Amino acid sequence: MDYRIGFSKDIHRLVENRKLIIGGVVVPFEKGELAHSDGDVLYHALAESILGALALGDLGKHFPDTSNETLNMDSSVIVSKVVKMMEDKGYQVNNVDIFVSLEKPKLKDHIIAMRENVAKLLKVDIGQVSIKAGTNEGFGGVGQGEAIEASSIVLLRRK
Repeated sequence: MDYRIGFSKDIHRLVENRKLIIGGVVVPFEKGELAHSDGDVLYHALAESILGALALGDLGKHFPDTSNETLNMDSSVIVSKVVKMMEDKGYQVNNVDIFVSLEKPKLKDHIIAMRENVAKLLKVDIGQVSIKAGTNEGFGGVGQGEAIEASSIVLLRRK
């Protein structure tokens, strides 16, 4: 197959005394993601969408939340390892589109830095990386400010 597509989403509860890390950017806020790793939902959704495109299972299969090795792991390491798996299978990223749902804080001032971080990890031009953010209009855990969610869709092409 010359092209493969993958989709994933990730959600984390927001709690006090944790950093809010999105796309490798520490976003100033009074809450952060509750997670076994650093909790970067954008990187988690991205990595799992690549795994999905390659039919390699989910994130927990490769980075279990029961392992001391993944405890407080920087999620850029997760993405880098998944990119290596992708390259070993003979693929590269054609483009990726990511959506982050978060009631607050607003992310517009951080989107460019997130896109730069993702492009660097994926070894692609920033023009191949789309990141958007929006609220949940007050609905559900995200809308009530209790959680953050990210969805990612990726198109891979054979090298």
